[in-house]
Order: sequence, then C-alpha cells, then structure tokens
Amino acid sequence: MLAASRRASAAAARRAAVGAGRRVAPSPSVLSFTPAATLYDGFSGVATHRHHQRAFLSSLMEPTLFPTLDASSAIDSSDASEALKDDRMLRSDVRTMGALLGDAIALHHGKDVLAQVEQMRNLAKESRSGPNAGKEERLQPMVDFVEGLSAKELGVIARAFAHFLGIANAAESHQRCRRLKADLEAEGAEGRLGALHETKRNSTAGVLSGFLEGDGKVSKDELYKSLTSQTVELVLTAHPTQVNRRTLLEKHGRVQQILNDADALRETGTPYQKGLLDDALRREIASIWQTDEVSRVKPSPQSEAERGTLVLETVLWEVLPSFLRKLDATMKASMGPEYGLPLAAAPFKFASWMGGDRDGNPNVTADVTREVCTTNRIKAAQLLEKDVRELMSLISGNPPQRNIESEAMDKVRARAGPESGAPFRGYLNPVATKLATTAAWGRQELDRLRKKRDPDYAEAAPSGATVLPEECYLSKDALMEELLTVHQSLCDTGNAVVADGRLADIIRKVSAFGLTLVPLDVRQESDRHAEALDCITRYLGLGSYLQWDEGARVNWITQQLQGNRPLLRAGAWNDDEFFTPTAKDTLETFAMIAEQHEDSLGAYVISQCTSASDIMAVLLLQRDAGVKRPLRVVPLFETLDDLNGASSTMDQLFSIPAYVGSLEGRKQEVMVGYSDSAKDAGRLAASWAQYETQVELSKVAAKHSVDLVYFHGKGGTVGRGGNPNTFEGIVSHAPGTINGQFRVTEQGEMINQNFGYSDRAERTLDLYTAAVLAEQHTDRPLPTEEWKGMMDKLSQISCDAYRRIVRGDERFVPYFRAATPELELSNLNIGSRPAKRKATGGVESLRAIPWIFAWTQTRLNLPTWLGVGEAINEVLASEDGATLRKMYKEWGTFRTTIDLVEMILSKSDPSIARHYENVLVTDPKAVELGAEIRGIHEGTEKAVLDLAEHKTLAEEDRLLLRLMEVRNPYVDCLNVLQAETLKRLRESGEGGPEEEVLKDALLTTITGVANGMGNTG
Repeated sequence: MLAASRRASAAAARRAAVGAGRRVAPSPSVLSFTPAATLYDGFSGVATHRHHQRAFLSSLMEPTLFPTLDASSAIDSSDASEALKDDRMLRSDVRTMGALLGDAIALHHGKDVLAQVEQMRNLAKESRSGPNAGKEERLQPMVDFVEGLSAKELGVIARAFAHFLGIANAAESHQRCRRLKADLEAEGAEGRLGALHETKRNSTAGVLSGFLEGDGKVSKDELYKSLTSQTVELVLTAHPTQVNRRTLLEKHGRVQQILNDADALRETGTPYQKGLLDDALRREIASIWQTDEVSRVKPSPQSEAERGTLVLETVLWEVLPSFLRKLDATMKASMGPEYGLPLAAAPFKFASWMGGDRDGNPNVTADVTREVCTTNRIKAAQLLEKDVRELMSLISGNPPQRNIESEAMDKVRARAGPESGAPFRGYLNPVATKLATTAAWGRQELDRLRKKRDPDYAEAAPSGATVLPEECYLSKDALMEELLTVHQSLCDTGNAVVADGRLADIIRKVSAFGLTLVPLDVRQESDRHAEALDCITRYLGLGSYLQWDEGARVNWITQQLQGNRPLLRAGAWNDDEFFTPTAKDTLETFAMIAEQHEDSLGAYVISQCTSASDIMAVLLLQRDAGVKRPLRVVPLFETLDDLNGASSTMDQLFSIPAYVGSLEGRKQEVMVGYSDSAKDAGRLAASWAQYETQVELSKVAAKHSVDLVYFHGKGGTVGRGGNPNTFEGIVSHAPGTINGQFRVTEQGEMINQNFGYSDRAERTLDLYTAAVLAEQHTDRPLPTEEWKGMMDKLSQISCDAYRRIVRGDERFVPYFRAATPELELSNLNIGSRPAKRKATGGVESLRAIPWIFAWTQTRLNLPTWLGVGEAINEVLASEDGATLRKMYKEWGTFRTTIDLVEMILSKSDPSIARHYENVLVTDPKAVELGAEIRGIHEGTEKAVLDLAEHKTLAEEDRLLLRLMEVRNPYVDCLNVLQAETLKRLRESGEGGPEEEVLKDALLTTITGVANGMGNTG
C-alpha cells in the first residue's frame, strides 16, 4: 500500500514536471541500458544525420532510401541479393522511415516529445533484454513513466508507436514482394519460365511440376480438367476488423510504391532521381503523421461497401487478368501448348456481403441493398467502358477481305459498315456507348433512391433524358457475345496474337466480375423469416406459425411450394394489425430481391439455422415475392449444436421432393461458421465439429445425389477459423469436401493484406489456385475409427474446460469486461453494425469479432487455446498417449490444428495480460481468476510443446520469431499506454474534462496494437 502511494505521488510529480516543460529523468535502471542493433532502430534511426548534401534538389538531408554511410551498411548492386536474404534492405527502409517519422514528430511537437518517445522505446527494449526480462516487474519502469504523462502526451506517444508500426507493416509487405520478385528472377536465370513460382510447392507451377514429375504421377489431362473446371469464390464481408482508415491505407500503399520505385533505381538511378524519391517519402511520412488515425464517424453500409470493394477496382481489376495470363503460360509450359487456359474458364469469382448482410444490423435496409447493387453496376460499366475504348485504340486495323469464311467477321463488318476502314473500332464503338449508357442509367436510379431517402438530396448531375433499362447492358451474356465475336473475327483473319492480348483480358474480366462488379449475398437470421411467416399465417387466419412444431411447419411450406397461389399481394404487409416492423422489413427485402436484375445478387444465407423449415421458409418467401430466379438458399451452421445437427437437418431437407426439385442442377450450398462455433465451444472442439460435419454432410448429399458446395465462413485470426498458411489450410480440409469448388470469406484487414497491393494479390490468387488443385489430387485418407474416437475425447475434454471458464465461472464476465477494452471497442467506428446481435445479453450475445478483438489487444488470445492444454495433458497421461503422439505425426489435419495453437501461444504474452489486471481489475475474485487463467496458459504451453516435441514455441518458424522479437517492444509500449488510458477513462467517468483526449488516445493504442499483432478480430 505504501509503495503504491509513493508511486502515485511520484507519478503526480512527474506529470507536473512534464506539464511545466521539464524533461524527466528515467529511473537508474533505465540509465544503465545500452541499446543493441535491431531490425527496427526507432525514431532516431539514421537520423544521427550525417548529412548527405542534395542542395541542387532541395534543402532536405538524410535520411535516404539509398544509404551509403559506410561499407558495412551500403547496399549496391553487387550484394543486393544477399542484402535481400538477410533483410538488410528491410532494415534500411524501416530505419529511414522511422527517422523521417521522428523528424515529423519533432517538427510538430518539439524535440522533448520525441525524446519521450525514444525514452519509452528504450525502456521497452530494456524490459525485454535487461536484468528484469522475464520477471513480473519488468514493465514497472514503463508504468512509472506513463503515469507521469499528461492525457495529451499519452495520445501523441501512442500515435508515434501506432504510426511507426503502420509504416513498418508497409515496409515488411514490400519486402515480401521483393523476395517474390527475386525468386522469379532466380528461376528465370535457371532457365525456368518465371511466370509463377515453380520452385515453391505452394505455387500452381510448383504443384504442376510436383504432380507431373513425382512418384504418384497425375496425367496432364487430369490436371488440365481440374484447372479448367475449378473455381475459387472470394466473398468480401462487412465484418469490421480493418482498424486503419482508408486514407492511411492509401498512404501506406504510396509508401510501398515509393519503395518499389527506389529498388528500380539502386543500380542505374541518378542522384536527381533518387533525390526525388527521398523527397516523396519524406512528404508521405509527414502527411501520415498529420493525418487523423481515428475514424470520427461510424460508416454507413453504403460507404462501408464502397470502401470494401475499392480493392476490386484499384487492384484486382488488372491483377486478375494478369495472373490468368501467367497461369495460361504456366499450363502451356508445363503440359504443352494445347493445354492453355480457355477463355471461358473462370478460376475466380467474387462476391460481397457489404450492403447485403443484415444479420443483426438494422442499418442494412432494402433500399440500402438497392443502392449498393446500383453503385456496383455503375462502377463495372465505367471500368468496362474505359477498357473497351482502350481496346478500340489498339485494334485499329482493317484485315484484307480475302476469301475467308468467317461468320464473326461478317457480323463485325455488318455493324461497322462495308466501307469502314477500321471495322473493329466501328463494331466496338456502340459497345462502349452502351456501357456509358448503362452507367448513366445506374446514376439515374441511384439519384432516385437517394431522393427517396432524403427529399432534399441534390442530384449528382442535372436530369437529362430518362434512360430506359432496355437501352443498357443488364446481362453479361449480351456483352460477352459481342466481345467473343470480335475475338473470333480476329482469329479468323490471322490476328490471333491481337485477339489474345487486351481483348482476352477484358473477356476474362467480364467472366469474373460481370456487369455487377460483385454480386451481393443477402444474409438474415432464421428467426426473422419465422416471424414474417407467423404474421402471414395470422393474417390469413391460419393460426400462429411460431406455435407450430417442426413437422407442421414443413408440411405447410411444402403444400405452398407445390401450389401456385400467392400468399400475399404486394404491400399487404403494411397492415399494422398483423405485421410487426421487423416482419415488414423482412418482406420488403424479398420484394427488393424480386426487383433486381440478373447477377446483382448471389446467395441468401440464413444465420442461426437449425432446422429444415428454416431453409424452406426462405425459398417460400422468395417464390411468394415473385423472384423469377430464386437466390440459392444457403443454411449457415454456426454453433456446436448446429454443426452436430446439420447432417440430420439436411437429410430431412433432401427427402422433400418439393425442395430438391427447386435446386438448380441439384446443387446445394452449405455455409460452415468457424467464428461462432469456436466462440461457443473453443477452438479444438469447434475445429473437429467443422471437420466431422463436412464429412457427414458429404455422405448425406451423396445419398440423395445432391452436389454439395461448402461456403467457409472464416475470419482472419486463428480464433475465427483463419490460417496464415492459406495453402496448408485448404489442403488440410476433409477429403472429398472441396472437389474443386472453394467459397470462402475474406474480411477486414485480410482484404488489404491479401489483395491491397498488386504483387501480394497475384501471389494470393496463385496460393488459392495451387491449393485447390493440390487438394483434388493429394491422397488424404479419412481418420481411422481409433483417431475419430480420440478426437471425440479431446473435443469433449477441451469443450468442457473451455465452457467451465467462459460460461460456468461467475467471475469470468466481470474479469473479461474489466481486464480488456471490450466495452470501449464500440467507439472505433470501423463498421456499420452493432457489436452485439441484441442490445441485451452477456458474452453469449457478443459477436465473435469483438470477442477475439478484445483478447488480441491484451495479447492473451484466450479463445484460441483455452481448453486445448487440458485435453492434451489428460490424454497424454492416459493409456491413449501413444496414439495421440502418432496422430500428431501422421495426420496432417490434426497437426495443422495444434501447430496453429502453438503459433498463437508464441504470439501471446501473459505478462501483458497480468499488467492489465494489475491496473484495471479491482474485484478480488476476478483477480483470482486472472491468475488461474495465466496458470492454464502456462500449462497449455507445456502440453503443446510436449506433444509437438519442441523445446520452444514455434521453434521451426524463424521468421515469425524474428518478427515478434523486433515488434514486441513497440507493442509493449502501446499496451502499457492503453492500460493507463483505460484506467484514467474509467476513473474519470462520463463527461470528464479530458474524456475526448483520452478516448482518442485509447483508439490510437487499439489501432497500434492491431498493427503490431498483424490482426484484429
């Protein structure tokens, strides 16, 4: 108590001193620290500023992207490849940008503030390497330091570390691209094609090489059939896990472009050219520092959708055809010129939930979905018009009219006119004009929708002549037919090389993106559909649908599907006597679906689906609304009970002729929810339930001759089903469950990480293609009955242990709410939907994202490992221990699961979680639970190391260990700043004099920790 009082008094004195402008001396233990060289050298970096004069260009001095300080650090063409291998180029880039950031801080806030930032960084480094490293008190000097900071200083210092980690992420991302480029250049030097990575087993070129040359050879025809028929559909979702503002992401992208341009100048650039890039980087870093990193306004679903699909317009629109061109070349080089990728093949498709996902989000209305669908059509038409007009400039020729029979060329000349000197241009000009008209029609419709929402809305452009739908492209088939006509006519007239240029790229874009850019999925809770049907049956005098049992519901829906009589006339749901507000909204959604043009919408996903009637209800509501071509109905099985009951539900459904007869091509899509099942039962039990459910569902589908496609609802983090190793993650799926069709969600920060930059996006497309190909031809037997029994046992033990803490311990919710920033996360303004599906309720009603997000911030990562150690320990100590060890060594799927847990444990830091408890948790019982949980964490580490036969966590992943080693001190700073900020906010309460400043500081630390850890929710 006395020690705490002395600390408080000292903190107050330091705060007063700092406020008076005096620099505060660190504790004696800090003064003895001498920093060692690391990958990240902080904010002073090379700003020892041995000035390299460039007066001919500007007054700016070093730091520079082209260091020539001394022989030991110089990077020139002679050792560039070696510098790349040992990360010298990355170190140089980070050091330079850190110094530029330090300059910006000093310029705008003074050298004393920069000194405070550096002081805290040094304290953090000492806590990791000094005499107190590993001890409970290692953070105390940092704690003492931040207690002496004012609220404003907390914010500025938090911004420094958050921005530093943001630009370091950009540098690391560029380093990955450097390595990929260097690998391809090395392959080219060895006489390989160098389009895709033949020497990497997780690249399509490497997979083809392995199958064609390996012991278990696969024929060229088999591989060709697989590659030309397989499809990966990437679904961009509205899950709010991207904490960085779009403005900052764009700036980070420009930083990467500057780094890329600098690489091109290392050997041949002039001092002037290099100076231009140094100045550009300085301006970008200065701009980053002056940019507000806090989102001030919660995004609307429309703006969320526009932000989310930006990656399609700015990156994937060109990267996809570029990748497919490389895939085509790789197939020909590997298997022969006759094995090229057909133009009609569609290895990738894209979809989106942004603007269509209304599960628990009252902000997504029918008009919102209408707006987003229309906006997407406008974007697609504009992009395609630009491409077609560019194409017109490229194919300006006029083939000689020889005796060549070409129906396609006859069509071209008929439209262009017999005297046209540029028939292809003449044929394509009406295409470009019609695309422009399509965009104009879209803008007209968008104005109408916005005026409906806001009578005072001013149109984007003055109203001209009304554009009618029949004047536009509403089906991609019509556009595709015209493009293929030009392609065929070019081939028929000896211009195949021209046909396979830009025109082939456009055809592939239309195949992948269509006229809608991305079709939207609609998602809604099953309860909403049941409520709507209940209102309908009461309106019709049939009683209460909600009071009927499952058999009665199925029988009644079946009867309605077999008849042709509509249940409701349009608008009948406006009767307030029978229809609730939520039922009206639901029925208005189905009316909206009926209005949409072809390909605007994709699937209708039913969350919290538990029964056959839940699925049939959506089919009935679509039919009754007059949907001409019903959206495919996709049940989402999320919780452990839902997963375990899924095969029974689908077996019953497939036994109903009225339903199976509605399936187009007898194809059924089922979505597996990875996030909520893990939150419900823990990672180990959930992963086994997901695996078993897919195996059992595949058996049910085969029994009824139904083609089953799985939609994998995964998040970016391991706790939500993610796997940073995309290739291994796909290949470890249960055999016979992918079969060349892989639909998966891409969310939040993962969209930018995987597709935000062209090189990374192309590599991600390659990984998906390679993995789905490899999965089809890799022999992976199902687990034996003994192993299945072992997994059942492990799952039960782990689930019981997980739920005993999360659900059964009355101390848990108070501990969770006090020891994490969960309650404060809603202030982030990173998504349009609420953090909870329902306003009331505890952890069970909390969405999976803030659940994972909160634990990631404190670096305990509890949801990923809780229960795993208890299961492993109990089985290893039993007579089944040898079987468990054999499973780990021989069964790849199980090993992948355990290795992911080990990876997360290596990134966790219980000492940080303990610090949050020390600062924020006052309930003695909650404090007691925190100690118990950290003990469980330690036991889990030992159990995983024992099973994996490792001495240290993640010992085989040197890159991860290196990154965490250099990042940890910076994230430590943000954690200590965050805990102090939370304490002050909670102590001051609502309306405190420094509340807004502290809230900004808190949100900045949240962003910074997310940047440092590499993920959020």
